Amino acid sequence: MGQPEVGSLEEELRLLSSEMTRPRARECLLCYLYRMLEFGCRGHEFTVRYRDLRAPRATALLARLGRMGGLCCECEVFMNAYQPNPRYFAENVDGDYIVDPMPQCHGVRRGSTQPCCLWVRIPRW
Repeated sequence: MGQPEVGSLEEELRLLSSEMTRPRARECLLCYLYRMLEFGCRGHEFTVRYRDLRAPRATALLARLGRMGGLCCECEVFMNAYQPNPRYFAENVDGDYIVDPMPQCHGVRRGSTQPCCLWVRIPRW
């Protein structure tokens, strides 16, 4: 039994990586970003991937998220711009929301970069 070819294994890993990081059908941007944080914070890499695959006409997406407080990375979107909707998530003693297990995304139309109802804007005073 021989060893698998390195090129073939690398191609398989690229395909697997692409599938794991692809937005699901009707998945909103925030549910997608929250799911992608499992792979670590990588600037706006996943925001750009979502936009390119699901909403290519949303050319001002990064600027809009930046104005909301998500200027440097996707973590900031969850720290400064959006939080879990209390209607769908329990609150722990520290005032944070328990998002494990994460409910299934309620979905958006193709081309939208708006969140589903699982997320609400963080009030800015």
